[in-house]
Amino acid sequence: MKAAALTAAALYSGSALAATSYSLVKDYAGQNFFDGWVFYDQYDNTTNGDIEYVSQKNATQDKLAYVNDNGAAIIKVDNTTFVPWNEKRNSVRITTSDYFALGTVLIMDANHIPYGCGIWPSYWTKGETWPAGGEIDIVEAINSMTANQYALHSNEGCSASSSASFSGSLGDSDCNATAGCTFGESKDNSYGPGFAAAGGGVYATKFDEDGVAIWFWSRNNVPSSISSGSNEKIDLSDWGTPSANYSTAECNVAEFFSPQQIVLDITMCGDWAGTPTIYGAMCPITGASQANATSCYMQNVYNNGNQTALATAYFEINYIKAYNVNGTLVDSGGSTTSVNPSSAAASGTATKSGSGSASTSGTGGSSGAVSVVASGAAKAWAMAAGVGALFVWTLM
Repeated sequence: MKAAALTAAALYSGSALAATSYSLVKDYAGQNFFDGWVFYDQYDNTTNGDIEYVSQKNATQDKLAYVNDNGAAIIKVDNTTFVPWNEKRNSVRITTSDYFALGTVLIMDANHIPYGCGIWPSYWTKGETWPAGGEIDIVEAINSMTANQYALHSNEGCSASSSASFSGSLGDSDCNATAGCTFGESKDNSYGPGFAAAGGGVYATKFDEDGVAIWFWSRNNVPSSISSGSNEKIDLSDWGTPSANYSTAECNVAEFFSPQQIVLDITMCGDWAGTPTIYGAMCPITGASQANATSCYMQNVYNNGNQTALATAYFEINYIKAYNVNGTLVDSGGSTTSVNPSSAAASGTATKSGSGSASTSGTGGSSGAVSVVASGAAKAWAMAAGVGALFVWTLM
């Protein structure tokens, strides 16, 4: 697999990218949600979390990845196993087999996003190599945060600027810095108990030669172009101002971002959520017992774990859809394939919106092949996340 081929596939003509209509190229939904994903099947070697990511077979068998009775995909942390000292708790990390090139719009409709003390979920994209291929963090938060944080990570030369139009709160501007270039979500109910109580919501991401833009809408505010159920085409004209906006004037996306894979994962503790000073401040222990009060591992992972946090440590996703201005996908070899929108759609879709339960019974898995992925150091920046955490406090 050649990075050059993937990078070249990302470049499109300016006239094509100027179009406002995007064609469906991939629909992860319903009973087929887990088709086309690779299960990581490794310990968390990117953020040093206290998690063992399991294979598709084990995730399906242990109901850590399945489709519930409402047709929504559940991805969760194990909350039933006794974890001996110095061992890790099982969870799931999945990555799409396909790559999505410039001129792509991604939409995730979710009823629930993992939250709680010690919990660190991510919905993000990455290029083939890091940081050369870039990274877009669409959903990422930890512990008791109540608002989502967005970020880009890239090689030196890409930045965020206050001159762009956005509704969020600009944090660090250097995308090559430890924390990346960040925006905080200013709308209510973007993460945590608020997101769940509101019945979830929608995150949308557009990346093209104009830049990278990310929107969030709580359930009652989703624009009609999305909520109407129109499937094969998407029009962004009623989306309004994005929460995060990285313009091409400060970040040449065609230069710094190769075709992206989508990643979903839930880790625990690690280099950000588990840093003692951060964890202790965000999840303080009250009462007489103060033993190991700042140990994220002891409080949440070890033995039976923190059942309060583990009970909310799950994604419930109605769908993730990918649209492209040219109606194309990029495979792992760099080949571009045109997709008929009717064939991109899964055979089943989520039938109900609103909050649900990860304990709902459902069918296991999918027919996708089980693979082991040993790479993926795309979150190595988190090893110095004490710096990145400085921005967290503006979001609480």
